[in-house]
Amino acid sequence: MVEGIPDEFLRSNGAEAMTPEQRVEWEAEVRSLYDGMVRIVVTPTWAKPIDFETTLPSAVAELARQRSERERG
Repeated sequence: MVEGIPDEFLRSNGAEAMTPEQRVEWEAEVRSLYDGMVRIVVTPTWAKPIDFETTLPSAVAELARQRSERERG
């Protein structure tokens, strides 16, 4: 349990798309809604980068194949 709003929450919620004035209003609204939050930390045991520009994951490729079949059929 974290008292207040964790900095990482405030940094990760689209603030870059807001004007400075919108950011101030948004942060004030968030702080008025929550007294605290639960921070969940996940430590991966492995990671695999996927380059979507050159390789589709097999599940996505299968969905695309099924869609093509439906459109033809």
